Amino acid sequence: MRAEPEQELRQGWPAVLACFVTAVFGWGFGLYGQAVYVADLQATRGWSATLVSSASTLYYLVGAVLLTCTPRAVTRLGPRAVLIGGAAVMGAGASVVANAAAPWQLFAGSVVMALGWACTSTTAIATTLALWFDHQRGLAISLALNGASAGGFTVAPVLVGLGQAVGLPAAVPAVALGLFLLQAPIVLLGMARPRRSLPATLPRLDAADARPVLATRAEALRDARFWHVAAPFALALMAQVAILVHLVAVMVPRVGPKGAAVALALVSVMAVLGRIGLGLTIDRLDQRRVSAASFASQAAAILLLLALPDVPAAQYAGCIGFGLSVGNVITLPSLIVQREFAAASFGLLVGLSTAVGQVAYAFAPSLAGVVHDAAGGYGPALLLCVALQVAASVLVLPRRRRFTA
Repeated sequence: MRAEPEQELRQGWPAVLACFVTAVFGWGFGLYGQAVYVADLQATRGWSATLVSSASTLYYLVGAVLLTCTPRAVTRLGPRAVLIGGAAVMGAGASVVANAAAPWQLFAGSVVMALGWACTSTTAIATTLALWFDHQRGLAISLALNGASAGGFTVAPVLVGLGQAVGLPAAVPAVALGLFLLQAPIVLLGMARPRRSLPATLPRLDAADARPVLATRAEALRDARFWHVAAPFALALMAQVAILVHLVAVMVPRVGPKGAAVALALVSVMAVLGRIGLGLTIDRLDQRRVSAASFASQAAAILLLLALPDVPAAQYAGCIGFGLSVGNVITLPSLIVQREFAAASFGLLVGLSTAVGQVAYAFAPSLAGVVHDAAGGYGPALLLCVALQVAASVLVLPRRRRFTA
């Protein structure tokens, strides 16, 4: 028997909490932490932005390949093994990156981190929560993914501050171990009870569901309706990841190291507020038009960073404006998939669209690094991010006539 909507959250909230803490770990070390690693390795090792950013690109590319296996791993190994194992591997890989004395160690650590990312990011969390939620799956995913933003205003600033005190090579393993000792028991306890709603919440075919069903990866990749979700978000994520990975390096000359940590925290805090605000209204709004507005607002925020580089207040305001949509760009694809495609396709399409986006934004850090090195500054790289966001905002708009079943 299907759990009623109000019962789902009551029964599944421990799983939401476990996924929230996992997201703090995954995004704190795997996304926002990248900005800290890039800036520190450039400053302390003398490595170029191109070299360090290339390691980030490798990390995202390997992670994209592994993401396609995540739903199967959750099914076969169970969510606890995947989430706890992923956090352990992520912490180990981040520690290798922070302690890298040679480029090969940097790239090796990035590959290890990629495995951890595949087990702690959106696909793992969405697949896990699908075991507990059906009616309120979108709400559950949105609540859990607030941990992604929380990782930005907790883990990343702590890494910056502790890194200044004791050095990043000591700070990363210490913070990773401390957070792992918190995450592991929460996951073990939060997912210990039998999943009574499992049979009802697994993706299934429904004769009354008129939404399109895409049953295989090959079928999805040939379908224009899938690309109408995946392509614009891939472009937007390219811009977003490029900004996040290079944000500390961009902000330090403008507002100093402490100001850069504040800027990163502002982005993360606003991402939480933006996602909460959207979560309260998204069911009554056109999700595609909301996505277009989110992309456009980020483009405007980047332009503010470009226009007033010597005005700290403007820099912080730009980070606030940019951050408001950071969380929503992560959350909206799964909500659009849930609304536009049959339930039987949810896990497949969320995993595949996430992988497509990650393949695209894997090149964003190195592309921004190459443009920075060629131009001698971050201005042209930021303009490229603006162009990507504008293109995404146009492509994501509804085109119902073109994409009829």
